[in-house]
Amino acid sequence: MRLLKVATCNLNNWALDFDCNLKNIKESIGRAKEAGAVIRLGPELEITGYGCEDHFLELDTVTHAWECLKDLLLGDWTDGILCSFGMPVIKGSERYNCQVLCLNRKIIMIRPKLWLANDGNYRELRWFTAWKQKDQLEDFQLPNEISVALKQKSVPFGYGFIQFLDTAVAAEICEELFTPIPPHADLALNGVEVFMNASGSHHQLRKLDYRIRAFISATHSRGGVYMYSNHQGCDGGRLYFDGCSCVVVNGDMIAQGSQFSLKDVEIVVAQVDLDAVAGFRGSISSFQEQASCKTKIPSVAVPYNLCQPFNLKMSLSSPLKINYHSPEEEIAFGPGCWLWDYLRRSGASGFLLPLSGGADSSSVAAIVGCMCQLVVKEISNGDEQVKADAIRIGHYANGEFPTDSREFAKRIFYTVFMGSENSSQETRMLAKKLADEIGSWHLDVSIDTVVSAFLSLFQTLTGKRPCYKVDGGSNVENLGLQNIQARIRMVLAFMLASLLPWVHNKPGFYLVLGSSNVDEGLRGYLTKYDCSSADINPIGSISKQDLRTFLRWAATHLGYSSLAEIEAAPPTAELEPIRSNYSQVHKSIWC
Repeated sequence: MRLLKVATCNLNNWALDFDCNLKNIKESIGRAKEAGAVIRLGPELEITGYGCEDHFLELDTVTHAWECLKDLLLGDWTDGILCSFGMPVIKGSERYNCQVLCLNRKIIMIRPKLWLANDGNYRELRWFTAWKQKDQLEDFQLPNEISVALKQKSVPFGYGFIQFLDTAVAAEICEELFTPIPPHADLALNGVEVFMNASGSHHQLRKLDYRIRAFISATHSRGGVYMYSNHQGCDGGRLYFDGCSCVVVNGDMIAQGSQFSLKDVEIVVAQVDLDAVAGFRGSISSFQEQASCKTKIPSVAVPYNLCQPFNLKMSLSSPLKINYHSPEEEIAFGPGCWLWDYLRRSGASGFLLPLSGGADSSSVAAIVGCMCQLVVKEISNGDEQVKADAIRIGHYANGEFPTDSREFAKRIFYTVFMGSENSSQETRMLAKKLADEIGSWHLDVSIDTVVSAFLSLFQTLTGKRPCYKVDGGSNVENLGLQNIQARIRMVLAFMLASLLPWVHNKPGFYLVLGSSNVDEGLRGYLTKYDCSSADINPIGSISKQDLRTFLRWAATHLGYSSLAEIEAAPPTAELEPIRSNYSQVHKSIWC
C-alpha cells in the first residue's frame, strides 16, 4: 500500500494584508506538518488575497507576493512537505494567476491558470492572462532577489504535473474544474493520482451542492485523490468565501471542512491509499483504452518519495456523509460571518439598523443577532483571535469578554424605530420586542416634527402644501409625501451612526445596515436615498420568499420568537394615513 496523508485548508486571508496572510499560511503549514501531512494545499491567490481587484495591476502587489514566498522558502516551512501557494506572477509582459509548487526550500514548478473566471462576480481577465501553451513547460527566470536568496535561477513554468518516485501530482485552479474539458481529464490519463484545486469561490444560496458534485464527478469515472482548498470569510469586498475545503477519493468524500466559520485557519486532513486509485482505474476498461492513446502532458521529475508504507498504526480516512446546510442556515451563517469580518476590519464600533418591524429589516436584525451568537460560541470554544476582536470592538476592560450574545449585542448593535403619525402600534411593538430578544440598544424616534418642518419650508417656497391621496391629494402629492418620510429616515440613520458613539463615549462610528432584498433591486422597487441607502446590505442577494422562510426558521432556531409574528403580519408601508375606508397593503418602502 502507498499511503499518503494530505492537508487542505480554509484560510480567512485579507486582500493586500501580506503580514496577516503570511501568518495564516504559516499556521496552516505548521498544523499540516503536526498532522503528518506531506502535501499542503492553500486557496487561490492566498498570498495577496483574492479580492485585490485593480491592485493586481500594481507591480508592488506582485513584488510583495514574491517577498512572502521568499520568507516561506528561506525558513523550514516546506521541509518534507509539498506546498502549493497561490500568487500572481509576471512572465515577460503578461501577468498570470499561478500556483507555485514548492518542496524542501525550492520551487519545483509554477503552474499558471489556463481558464480564467470572467462571469458573474468574477473579472479575472481584467487582471490576468490565461496560459495558452499546453504542449511544453517553459523556463522561467526567477526575480533576481529571489534567485540569489534561494540559489535557484530558473523553474519550469506552464501546464504540466510533478512526477515523484511513487506518485504524480498536479494542480487544477478553481474555474478549470468547471470547464467543458477540465484539465484533470487528460492529467488522469497521464497517470496523475493527486489533483490539487486552489479556489476562490464565493457563497451563494444552494451553490455548494453544484461544487461538490463537480469534485465527485472528477474522480468518479477516472479515479484519483481530489483536494480542494478555498478562502473563507470576507476579504474586504462584497463577497463571502464559504470555505468547505475537502478531499474526495474515487468519487467518495472522505474529509470536509466547515462552510461557515469565524476561524482564520482551518485544516482538513485525510489519509489515502494510492493503490486504491490504481486499482480503481485498472478496473475500468475504457480508462485503460483511452490512457493508451493519451495526449502526452509535460512533467517535472522529482526524485523524492511522498508516500509511506503501510503499518498497523495507520488508518485510512473513510467515506463520510456530506454536510449541507439548509437555505435558512445559509442565510443566517453566511451573512452573519460576513458581517463579523466586515466589522472587525472596518474600524467601526458596531452596526446601526433602522428597524421598522417589517420582514426585511427584521431579517437583517436576526442575522446580526446570529453573528453575536457565533462570536460568543467561538470564544467559548477557545478562539483567541475572535476573543481579541470582540474585546476591542465591544470595548471590554479588566479582563472581561463576551459570554452572552444579548449583552454583546447591547454593546455593538443599535436599532432605531423611526415612527411617524402613519405608523401603527403593532409594528412599533414588534420592533421593540425583537430588539429586546436580540439585545440591541433600541431607540424609538418620531420623525413627525422633521416632516412638518420640510413641508412648512416647501409651503413657504411655493405657497402650496401637498396632501395625501386619501385626503384628496393627487398621485404626485401622495408619492412626494411618502418619499420625504423615507429620505428623512436615511439622513437620521447616518446622523445617529456618526454621533451615537460620541454620545456614549465610544471611539469610531457605526456602520448603517440596509435591508433591501434582491427582488426589490431587480425590479427597481425602492426609494432613492431611503433606508435602502446604507453602508452595507446583508440581504441584498436574497429573495423575499427565502427571507420569509428564514424568519420562520430563525424564530425557533435562533430563539427570536417575535419573528414568527412579523412573518405572519400583513405587509404595510405605513407611509400614508390609515382610514376606515382605506389601507395601504403593500411592501414597506422603509423596510
